[in-house]
Amino acid sequence: MPIRKAVFPAAGLGTRFLPATKAQPKEMLPVVDKPIIQYGVEEAVAAGIDQIIVVTGRDKRAIVDHFDISFELEHYLKDRGKTRELQLVRKISDLVDITYIHQKEPLGLGHAVLMAKDVVGNEPFAVFLADDIIRAQTPAIKQMMDVFAPRQASVLALQRVEPDQVSRYGIVKVGKSDGRVHEVVDMVEKPDPDKAPSNLAILGRYILKPSIFGILETTQTSIAFALERPGLREELMSYMASLDGARPRPAD
Repeated sequence: MPIRKAVFPAAGLGTRFLPATKAQPKEMLPVVDKPIIQYGVEEAVAAGIDQIIVVTGRDKRAIVDHFDISFELEHYLKDRGKTRELQLVRKISDLVDITYIHQKEPLGLGHAVLMAKDVVGNEPFAVFLADDIIRAQTPAIKQMMDVFAPRQASVLALQRVEPDQVSRYGIVKVGKSDGRVHEVVDMVEKPDPDKAPSNLAILGRYILKPSIFGILETTQTSIAFALERPGLREELMSYMASLDGARPRPAD
């Protein structure tokens, strides 16, 4: 089954980016000439995803406004002959269909993904953490789709980090590997450097099976914790994909 839907959790408070995020969503912080979240949405669209689900919270209206039509701005640009700028603005609102789900309070990644259950339905889907911008000739999520297709098992993106940085990431221990695709043996969330099973860190891209919703409902846990628990990990049947040509920009 192809991956048609992508969930963007965007209800967090962005405390790691304060004071820049005091009055502006983390997802709307600019990188060059676009907000962070737009890079992820464009990556999803380039990979063939046709429905985006953004899980938002309080003070996230700017995300909705960014991807919506701005009649006043378009009228202003048209009247002044600013054709290039007008095309750029219209391109944003024409990118893809977006559904917004309101999360009353930020309760973690697992809960945010669970909020999208009714819209996702009974099909595999992608999850994007927008503050990981991944540059690659082939979109990162498309590479992961190619791993998913023959296996029909959950896929997570992978990067190597410096040993002194492992305490900032979910770190995995891998089993069988062909150099690009690795079976997950174990996963530890933000381990001490001397206890880390490797320096292989999970990036902010996931392809998940709909069975994850049942796990999140019954355990009230996070995706990372589900991967730590042997019984849940077998249910997810997870693989890691090293991304060709990826240039990640992990969040601080």
